[in-house]
Amino acid sequence: MISETSKMGAVSPAASISDPTLARLEDQIAWYDRKSAASQRWYKYLKVLTMVAAVLVPVLSIPDGGKYYAAALGIVIVLAEGIQQLNQFQANWIAYRSTCESLKHEKYLYLAQAGPYASADRPIATLAERIEGLVSQEHAKWVTTQQETGKQQERR
Repeated sequence: MISETSKMGAVSPAASISDPTLARLEDQIAWYDRKSAASQRWYKYLKVLTMVAAVLVPVLSIPDGGKYYAAALGIVIVLAEGIQQLNQFQANWIAYRSTCESLKHEKYLYLAQAGPYASADRPIATLAERIEGLVSQEHAKWVTTQQETGKQQERR
């Protein structure tokens, strides 16, 4: 767990439990990690489903009765791609992973009192500002992506 350092450089466990900035950082790292993993799973699941269905369409089209199965697989392909487009699993996976890694980077810089924290009068305040900046930036990107997706859906 993250903790503040004292004048001697010793770790203060109480600071890690009671400091809302450090609690927020850990919470956000965990959230982005979970959401990135879930988006990755969904994206890969839908892509594999689409590829398998697409491969089977020509195979099932050959026999006489296979045309109905081929049509059903076509529906599966369209649905899987539609779900992917609506939920933007690939874009979310990448954005969430990037934000998670940026938050971890800030955590390690803060713990080492390096980078912007080395010369800061109040390192914890600098950490809070940088955490919120990263989260706000990711949120703004997410909103933009959702709006663009909506516009693309309206054009169709």
